Amino acid sequence: MAASRSMESRTGRSKQRYSESGERLVAGVVPLNAAKTHVLLIQSTRRAGWVLPKGGWESDESCTEAAQREAWEEAGIVCNVDYDLGTIKETRAPKHLTKEAPKSLYQFYEVTVTREEPDWPEKHKRNRQWANFAEASEAMKARPELVEALKRSTIQK
Repeated sequence: MAASRSMESRTGRSKQRYSESGERLVAGVVPLNAAKTHVLLIQSTRRAGWVLPKGGWESDESCTEAAQREAWEEAGIVCNVDYDLGTIKETRAPKHLTKEAPKSLYQFYEVTVTREEPDWPEKHKRNRQWANFAEASEAMKARPELVEALKRSTIQK
C-alpha cells in the first residue's frame, strides 16, 4: 500500500462494484488507536457531522485494499487491518435514494492507525478528530450503519 499512496482521490464510478440486488458496495474502516480507547472520525462532505472513512469498492482492488485506500484519501491515515466487522445494510429512507446514490451495502474493517500524515488527498475538505465511544456514537447518531460498525469493533465502550 505505501508505495502506491496517491495524493489524488479517485473520482467517478466507472469501476464501482454493485451487489446482485443493485446495492453499491462500500468498503470502510473503524480506525482505532493502539489502546482501543478512541476512534478517528472525519467530517462528512455531504452533510454536517462526523463519519467513518468509507467509499466505493472498485473492481481493480480487494475489499481490504479499498478500505485502506479510503482511509488514506479521506483521513490521511496509514493503518493495519485487524478484523472483518462484516456487512451492514444502509438504512437511509427511500426518499433519499437516487439513481446516482442507490442503497449501499457496507463492508467494515477494524483497523489500527499506525500513522497520521499531515497532508492527504482530501485535507482541503475534511477535518479529522479522535473521539471516545460515547462521543463518536453521539456524533454519528444520524447514521445508524456507522454506529453499528463502531459497536462491532473492539473499542472500549
